[in-house]
Amino acid sequence: MTPPLRPAIFIDKDGTLLDDVPWNVDPLQMRLAPRALDALRLFAWLELPLFVISNQSGVALGKFDIAALDAVEARLRELAKEAGATFAGIYWCPHHPNGVVPAYARACECRKPAPGLLLRAAREHHVDLAQSWFIGDILDDVEAGHRAGCRSVLIDNGNETEWVKGEGREPDIVAKDMYEAAIAVVNAECPA
Repeated sequence: MTPPLRPAIFIDKDGTLLDDVPWNVDPLQMRLAPRALDALRLFAWLELPLFVISNQSGVALGKFDIAALDAVEARLRELAKEAGATFAGIYWCPHHPNGVVPAYARACECRKPAPGLLLRAAREHHVDLAQSWFIGDILDDVEAGHRAGCRSVLIDNGNETEWVKGEGREPDIVAKDMYEAAIAVVNAECPA
């Protein structure tokens, strides 16, 4: 028997969950973004599954090997544990259409703003996308969430520099950091 669908929280990695350090795969340099630890504590209290959804085009561009992401995943899990939270899954897109590593140099359905990673996580973990949230720091995250059927929160921390508007690129909520985003999600999930 298939388990019932349940809502989830999807979180972008760089610039949302972590400080944005381009091409960083060194676990020792990974730092939670401001107030992200408190956000993870709130999400742990909410008891919804948490997922990381991240474009990692550095693989396709030859900046680092895909195996480096194993240590990144381990560090993300440690950081979540410090907040009393657990990631149900961590999903990477290693592709880029202009990549130099042939195995990853292609267009795909998993590179945000495409919704492929969210759809895969939903299939594998029985997630109700219509009741779920995607939190990110750029409009490609917002679009990926909406294309998957999720509600979205934009962390307006200065990382979105292009502001290309279009279908599915208008966030449901705008927050200044992860904690403010978490409060908004909790308030939406547990109205007074």
